[in-house]
Amino acid sequence: MEKKEIFELLNSNPIFYLATNEGTQPRVRAMMLYKADDNGVAFHTSAIRDLYAQIQSNPNVEMCFFDAQKGIQVRVSGKLEEIANTKYKDEILEHPSREFLRTMKEQGAFKNFYEDIKVFSLKNGTAVIWTFASNFDPKEKIAL
Repeated sequence: MEKKEIFELLNSNPIFYLATNEGTQPRVRAMMLYKADDNGVAFHTSAIRDLYAQIQSNPNVEMCFFDAQKGIQVRVSGKLEEIANTKYKDEILEHPSREFLRTMKEQGAFKNFYEDIKVFSLKNGTAVIWTFASNFDPKEKIAL
């Protein structure tokens, strides 16, 4: 797969699993992608969640996306960078897929939206593609 095809698969399957570490204990949870492109693989979380503390302690993560229709799994590994840009946070807030976030903001769920919402991007990571047909083939790392 080419990088462009990988980004298309990620954006078409926005629910992914994110692996972090808390000390020596691995932690995995389902997350919702904001977008994936040449600028990175971006998502957001809240500053009060354990996830935020885990990323602060160790920004090296792995994401796992799965396209059930095509039977393709994509694992993306790398180091997260925090994006503090308020215009980017506004863009996320206004995106049609983030109505739940707008509702939370309107209901006062955040003391300060721009401080409480943390946006991360995985740039310059690597992707590994898996399918049943390639199950026993050597892994090929694709630079993102």
